[in-house]
Amino acid sequence: MILLCDCGSTKAEWVLFDGAKVEKRFITDGFNPNFSDNNIMNDIVKQSLTNVVDYHDVSEVYFYGSGCGIAANQVKVKLIFSNFYPLSKVEVYPDTLAACHALFADKPGIACILGTGSNACVYDGSAITDSVASLGFMIGDEGSGCHIGKRIVHDYFLGIMPDDLRTKFDAKYHLDREAFLKKVYQGEQPSRFLAEFAKFASENIDNQYVVKAVGECFDAFVNSSFRPTVGSGEISNKFTNIGFVGSVAYIFKDILVKCLEKHNIKCEKILKNPMEGLIEYYKDQNAMESLIL
Repeated sequence: MILLCDCGSTKAEWVLFDGAKVEKRFITDGFNPNFSDNNIMNDIVKQSLTNVVDYHDVSEVYFYGSGCGIAANQVKVKLIFSNFYPLSKVEVYPDTLAACHALFADKPGIACILGTGSNACVYDGSAITDSVASLGFMIGDEGSGCHIGKRIVHDYFLGIMPDDLRTKFDAKYHLDREAFLKKVYQGEQPSRFLAEFAKFASENIDNQYVVKAVGECFDAFVNSSFRPTVGSGEISNKFTNIGFVGSVAYIFKDILVKCLEKHNIKCEKILKNPMEGLIEYYKDQNAMESLIL
C-alpha cells in the first residue's frame, strides 16, 4: 500500500491506496517544520497511524509538505515518519513538487501555490529547476491566505476598511487589539491565525474593497514570487503551462485570473488542492513500473 500526504501549515490530507484504487482518505491538522516543534509534528504523524489499518501494509510513504524545501527539514520529517512506519520507504518532498506533479505530471510548467502560504517554481517535467526563496509569513508569502488576512486586519484596525464592512467585521470577530497582538506575537501558529481572516474576505468577495485588497495581494505575489522565479519578458510565450494550487487561488480565482491577465500571464489550471492530481500521478507511475517489470 502507498500512503500519500499533502501537508500544509493548516491542514494535511492523506490517502491510502494500493497503486490503483483508493482505500482510505482522511484529514489531520497540518504543520510546517519551520515553525512547528517536534512534538506537534510527532503527534500529527501519529494521528495518521490511527487511520491506517496496519502499518505493515504500508510499503511506501510520499510526504509533500510546506517548509520541506530545506534539506534539514526533510531529514527531520523523515525521521519522525520512520519511527511510525519503520518498514516503509519514506520520501519527503516540498509542497511545490506536489503542485508540479498534480498540475503537470511529466510535462514542464510553472507551478504556483496560494494557500496559507505562497510559493512558485519552474518544473522541467521531472524536477524543480528554479524556485523563489521562501521567506515565511512575517516577510514573504505574498498573495497567501496569511497575507490577505494581515491586509484585512491591518485595514480594520487603521480605519481603512469601509464602515459597512467594519460593522460586519466587528459582529463576527469582536477583536480586542491587545488580545489580537498577543496571539500574533506569542501564539503557537500565528500564520494560521492570520489566515483565518482571509475567510472574511471570501464571505464578502463581491465587495469592491475586498476585490481591490485581494487583487493587490495577488499583484504582490506576481512581483515578488512569480516574476523573479521565471524572469522578465513575455512569460506566457515562454511557458505555456502555468497553474495554481491552493484554497486561496481557488476561492478567489476570478480576482486572480484578472490580476494575471493584467500582467499578461495566462493561467491554464487552478486546483483547490493537489491530492486528486497526486493520486493520478502515482497511479501512472505504478502502471509504468508494472509494465517495466
